[in-house]
Amino acid sequence: MQSELDALDQKLAQLVQLTQRLRAENLQLRQHVAAALNEQRKSQDKLSQAAQRIEGILEHLPAESA
Repeated sequence: MQSELDALDQKLAQLVQLTQRLRAENLQLRQHVAAALNEQRKSQDKLSQAAQRIEGILEHLPAESA
């Protein structure tokens, strides 16, 4: 009976350790996703600004004569 309790205690300790490791990994992954989304937003903003500048330049070009 004691050996069964010891085995159960060991399995429970492993489960707790695995849960802690997975929580830490999950937190790290959430941080990576947040950073990636932030970079994506910055890139989209830069792209939008570049598109606006190009549109402004195109408006100042003379019209093509046919």
